[in-house]
Amino acid sequence: MNQFDFAPLYRSAIGFDRLARMLNNSMRNDSQPSYPPYNIEIAGENAYRITMAVAGFDRSEIEIEVEQDGLKVTGRKRPQENQPTYLHRGIAARDFSHRFQLAEHVRVTGASLNNGLLDIDLVREIPEAMKPRRIDIRDSASIAAPQAEVLENQAEPKVA
Repeated sequence: MNQFDFAPLYRSAIGFDRLARMLNNSMRNDSQPSYPPYNIEIAGENAYRITMAVAGFDRSEIEIEVEQDGLKVTGRKRPQENQPTYLHRGIAARDFSHRFQLAEHVRVTGASLNNGLLDIDLVREIPEAMKPRRIDIRDSASIAAPQAEVLENQAEPKVA
């Protein structure tokens, strides 16, 4: 795998350090664990859902934490007192920890566990100041009129 040096990006870009850090992390050789399997779906224009297959886990054995720029889902199985003897064990029941990188303004709105599927709902809420806004274009006559009025007010001598 090719290695890329993002140092020039750090030197010339201001405010993109988080993006560069994400690129660096994605280029690392250690990959995310594939257990438990999960889907990330687009649930709406600004809504997303992470669905994780966590068969055999109880609500009390799963922990969801929102960190500064990420989401961490951890599952810890409690030891069973009467552990059965298996002829074949195809259903995994091991502990897991999975991290998801969240974009700016994405927050977790809720989670539910149903039929062995953990659904985590997310929404992207862009602040009003960052939303696109329309700028009205005026003709030159309407722009010149207020400027002329300002110039007239400045030319008048002040009488005390």
